[in-house]
Amino acid sequence: MNKQILFDNIDRIHTTAMGVDRIKKNLSLNEVDVVDWCKSKIMSKKAEISKQGKNWYICIEGCIITVNASSYTIITAHKEKR
Repeated sequence: MNKQILFDNIDRIHTTAMGVDRIKKNLSLNEVDVVDWCKSKIMSKKAEISKQGKNWYICIEGCIITVNASSYTIITAHKEKR
């Protein structure tokens, strides 16, 4: 797993309108650019990044962000279940 691939494609990361709504609801985010918020979390040195199958999983600050590895679409983000 080479997370540098994800970093090298950070500008390709995007989501759908439904994705924005889902992420805002799941993480209780208000007036924030969801894509920029996710990108900043992905680039954080604190982020734990793994690739399983067709998705990247980024765990940081109690959240898990799921990004499709081929399209770089943010599929969802949610709070970690403890």
